[in-house]
Amino acid sequence: MNTKVVRSKTTIKQPKINVITLGCSKNIYDSEVLMGQLRGNNLNVTHESDKMGKDDIVVINTCGFIDNAKQESIDTILQFSELKEAGKIGKVVVTGCLSERYKPELESEITNVDAFFGTNDLQNILHELGANYKHELIGERLLTTPSHFAYFKIAEGCNRPCSFCAIPLMRGKHMSKPMEELVNEAKILAKNGTKELILIAQDLTYYGLDLYGVRKLDELMRRLSDVPGIEWIRLQYAYPSGFPMEILDAMNERDNICKYLDMPLQHITDNMLKSMRRGTTKQKTIDLVNQIRDKVPNIAMRTTLICGYPGETERDFEEMAAWVAETKFDRLGCFTYSHEEKTHAHTLVDDIPEEVKQQRVDDIMEIQQGISFDINQEKVGKTFKVLVDKKEGDFFVGRTEFDSPEVDNEVLIDAATGYAANGSFVNVKVDRAEDFDLYGTIV
Repeated sequence: MNTKVVRSKTTIKQPKINVITLGCSKNIYDSEVLMGQLRGNNLNVTHESDKMGKDDIVVINTCGFIDNAKQESIDTILQFSELKEAGKIGKVVVTGCLSERYKPELESEITNVDAFFGTNDLQNILHELGANYKHELIGERLLTTPSHFAYFKIAEGCNRPCSFCAIPLMRGKHMSKPMEELVNEAKILAKNGTKELILIAQDLTYYGLDLYGVRKLDELMRRLSDVPGIEWIRLQYAYPSGFPMEILDAMNERDNICKYLDMPLQHITDNMLKSMRRGTTKQKTIDLVNQIRDKVPNIAMRTTLICGYPGETERDFEEMAAWVAETKFDRLGCFTYSHEEKTHAHTLVDDIPEEVKQQRVDDIMEIQQGISFDINQEKVGKTFKVLVDKKEGDFFVGRTEFDSPEVDNEVLIDAATGYAANGSFVNVKVDRAEDFDLYGTIV
């Protein structure tokens, strides 16, 4: 008699790869590229999932820019390494700026992390996770933002010599991406429903110099502007020294290039700018801002400033505060100086007490709050094209072309007065305004 042995089929559950992103929009972009490759290898990948199993792998994309960001990255690594120790997850892999900058120290201090990688280690990370780098996936990403907008990295690294900045230590020299590759990536995004490209790099205005021998940001902007489906193109992180004025011509020519420019100026007094190695002066900075505003009269200018840089006197600070009050930037962010190892400024004495740095930041932001309130009041009664990002409580929340996500003003539309789908453009009449928010009705 023949007896047949029947074996039950057991399916092995594939571990999930959970990517955690810390830091800036450039890290968001890197995580999205990594996840696109993992998905292209048929691996199970999620972004910042709360649900994890004992075999799951956590990849932490760290930031190492300033003290607060470094501390957040270290805390996050420790949190997940403890979960691994407790048997609640399988592996912890660390990548990004912190591990690029401090890999030997991290390896000796946090020993139960499975692997540390730097900022340009994509192929090695994939190998660690059981995946292969697929060239055919260039331009493919798994977006972590709402699908209607995407951060769009056009270059990596930086050649600028700013004294306070550790980015060249972590990201290396400036490397522009080939224009054809970027246009192709924009077409893929547009096909998948992306309407807004937010151009990012350590220094947008340097684009093309290394590849083509000349600055080509204006040509890239026009090429991206021609991509069907792209309705907004936004520039973040322009550098003031050697600013290519021709990008303003592209802005004026094309309706889908936002009248928006993010240009971190950092300070205004000549002695601070010189010590910071910014390659400019107070007068040149003032002239540049005026020239930009003359050429694009309705442009929204955003800047970032540092308070408490070594040697910053009370007079330096008061001069900067007066300039902020006079210049009236549409958007402004301000940070306390962080004393970073291996930067030129680290050779100086970090001589401003933390509480003084913070007080100066607070004073600048109070001035900016008043400026923002006045600028917003002028918008009451006017109608703006608004891109709807989300619904929150009783409001649809969106932005005008003068606002970048996360950092700038929002437009709140009462959901009881009209409907707006996420990712749609609507015309909104502003009914009232606060310091950093506009309230309006769809017309």
